[in-house]
Parts: sequence; C-alpha cells; structure tokens
Amino acid sequence: MPEWLGQIAPYLAAPLRAAWLAAGERLSDLRELRLVLGQPVLLRLAAGEYLLSPQGALLEENAATQALCFDQELCRTTQDLLTQGSLYALAEELRRGWLTLPGGHRVGLCGHAVLDAGRIATQRELSSFNIRIARAVPGCAAPLLPYLCDGGRLRSALLISPPGGGKTTLLRDIAVQLSRLRYRVGIADERGEIAAMQQGLPQLPLGLRCDVLSAAPKAEAMQLLLRSMSPQVLLCDELGTPADAEAVADAARCGVAVVATAHGGDVAELCRRPVLRELLAAQAFGRLVLLSAAQPGAIAAVYDAAGQAVSLC
Repeated sequence: MPEWLGQIAPYLAAPLRAAWLAAGERLSDLRELRLVLGQPVLLRLAAGEYLLSPQGALLEENAATQALCFDQELCRTTQDLLTQGSLYALAEELRRGWLTLPGGHRVGLCGHAVLDAGRIATQRELSSFNIRIARAVPGCAAPLLPYLCDGGRLRSALLISPPGGGKTTLLRDIAVQLSRLRYRVGIADERGEIAAMQQGLPQLPLGLRCDVLSAAPKAEAMQLLLRSMSPQVLLCDELGTPADAEAVADAARCGVAVVATAHGGDVAELCRRPVLRELLAAQAFGRLVLLSAAQPGAIAAVYDAAGQAVSLC
C-alpha cells in the first residue's frame, strides 16, 4: 500500500477513510482526491476520473448513485480533522486557500469568504476540499539535466505547465540530481510541497547539498538563502509576484541560477501575465521547459531565452 495513503487517512472522516483504505493499491497513481459538499467523492487518476464507492470500488460517473456522497456530516468531520477543530487557528491558511499535510500533500480549501477591506481575510463554512497527492518520482529529472548543464555551466530554467502538470515533482528531483552533481542547492519551499519538512527533516527525498527554507514567502526565502547559505542554484515553486521577479533578478546578479515553476499552457500564455512577461523579456531564464499536457512531468519542448527551440546533438 502506498505510504501516502496512510498519511492522508487520518484527515478523512471515518466512512471516507474506510473506503479510501479499502481502495488501496487501486489508487497507486492517484493525483487528486476531490471532496465537494453534496457530490460523490471524485478521484483523479492518471487514467481518468472515477467515483469512489463506500466499499472502495472505482466507479464510472454514470454509477453516481452507488458512490459515496460527501454529505454534511462527512464535510463537517473532515473540516474538523483538517483544522484540528479550530478554523480560527488556521486563519492564514484559510485566507490563502490551502494547507499542507505531513508528506507534502496540499489541500485546497473553498467555502464562504470573509472579507476585510474588500480582501479575503479568512473562510468559513468550508464546502470543497481538493487533496493533491505529493510523491517522489526518482530520476524523472534526468532527461532535463543536459539542457540545464549544457555548455559547461548551470542555466536558469522555468518549468511551465497547467496546474497538476508535474512541475513540483520534477522540481524536487532536479534538486536531487543537481546535488549529486555537487551543486549547492537552496530551496525556497513556501508551500511545504517540495520537501515536506517535519521537525527539520524532509519527508520527501532531497540531496546531500540541499538547504530548505520552508513556510516563508518565496521572495524573502530566496533572499535569505542567498545571504546565508551560498547556493549555486535556487529552486522555488510558482513565480507570480513582483517580489518574486526581483528575487530572481538578485540571484542572477549574484551569479546564482534559479530553477522555478509557473502555471501556463505555453510561453505565449505566460506573456499575458505582467510579472512573467518582464522576466521573459529580460531573458532571466536560459531555458524555458514546457511540460507535456498528456503525461505530467514529461518534457514536451525546451526553448532558449529568446524562445528558440533547443535541440541537443
């Protein structure tokens, strides 16, 4: 049985937990568990989407009447388990819309927004939970290394795909691979998904030469890592703010490569976002890596800073 199955089970209400554990190995390639109040429990696997029965069977959508329904009781109990009975204690997590479980699994949260000066301050009456499974895929970054280390120097890179496209999994293995090549790696793990630190120890495999700063805004984390840990390369997930862009620029001025991720279907889509457009215009990344839509984590294309396709001979 996959280790992550047991890591998530304690946060599920008893009937859902029983079905979850009964499904066992059938969930080996699970990507997301989606729980929406009043709807059947939905599983997103590599092979497609299925509903979960109370006995742990995987059902097609036309068999919804036989599926386990995420009713008010299951929703309330799951909320209590995830928040340890106190929504107030997780105000920041509710404001940003997600929390991270041991093992690096991220739970998206959605409910009734509470506003302060027109901005989301927190949420209450949670009604949707999206649990994204974190797992290590050893060696998945190996095909990318020749593009990063081409020409005798380490190049900055931006990994691009829609949500759920395997960017974080690939980023984690890049840390492992670069560490084996004796690069000093600094990881700005804002969401706790890359390393899943618990009591100072990563719950997902990293390399010997990796330093992790978790739970801090990625821009501040990159600045601290630059000042204190003398990295040769910085890794972070999901660039998007002006502060992130400035941190990438600071790293470049210090001669430090950055490998980061960004949501997008292609390079043209990124250019419609001001912060990323500026980074691309400044040619901040020597490699733009587009991941496959059909096979998460697989490389679809690699471009240089000018947007020209890169082919290794």
